Formats: sequence, structure tokens, C-alpha cells
Amino acid sequence: MIIREIKPEDNQYIQTIMTNCFEEFDLPISGSSLEDVDVKRMYEGFQDRRAIYYVVEDEGSVLGGGGVKQLKGADQDTCELQKMYFHPDARGKGLGKQMFDLCMKSAKDFNYKLCYIESASQLKSAIKLYEKNGFKHLNKPLGNTGHIICGVYMLKELT
Repeated sequence: MIIREIKPEDNQYIQTIMTNCFEEFDLPISGSSLEDVDVKRMYEGFQDRRAIYYVVEDEGSVLGGGGVKQLKGADQDTCELQKMYFHPDARGKGLGKQMFDLCMKSAKDFNYKLCYIESASQLKSAIKLYEKNGFKHLNKPLGNTGHIICGVYMLKELT
């Protein structure tokens, strides 16, 4: 398995993986990241100079992805780890940690000072990964993502 930058032809695969994860974890679609414009055009949505989206590929099949970009409605120093979802076949192999580490390195390279995450409480393994890697819980959301289904808000200082 390799991790590489997203290509335009990966858009549909990532959208399908995200949709399937929402169904698997019984997450509501209304008020979630699945309603973001980026979901259907992930490649295009991560073409800003301080944004990047990576995918996990195994023998030509896209099995997941994750990225960072400026947190909507926040200052220039704050990015958001976004849309990190994996097909069940990619889980439990350390790919989430590899993807996370690569995204954090990219965030630092883009000179962000803070990284924000929103999540749903059902995504326990993701939340555990974030906690283990220095993210601290917040009482309320930052920025203006519009993701009202998220009840977990976390922030990490990038050093």
C-alpha cells in the first residue's frame, strides 16, 4: 500500500468510501461533511497553496484518504484535518497513523500553527488516535464548517 496525493480520477472512490463509512457507523448525513461541495470534487477542493489531500492506494484501488487545509471561518494560522476515512480493508494496518503523520507534517510545512479536528463520538478509534497524538478536547467548535452532527472538537498546537 502506498500513500500519494489525490488525482482527479480518485474523487468518486473517496466519495464512496466516505458514504460507506457514514452508513457503517450510522452517522447522519444532514449537517455532516458529506454535504460539503468538496466531497464530490475532492481533488479540486484541495488545490489551494496551503491544502493537500492524500489517498491510500493498494494495487490500483483507493482505500481511503485524508487531508489538511485552512479551517473555514478561522484565521490563517489554523488548519483542519479533514475527511480522513478508510475502507474496512485498510483499517488496523497502521495506515491511519501514517496518514495522520503525513497530514501533520504537511500542516507544519504550510506554516499552520494550530490544527483543528471535528468528529462524531461514534468514531472512537479516530478520536483515540487524535488524543494519543496531542489533540486536546474543546468545549465548542472553531471556525464555520457547518457540521452540526459533530460533537467532538479538538485542537493541537503544531510545533
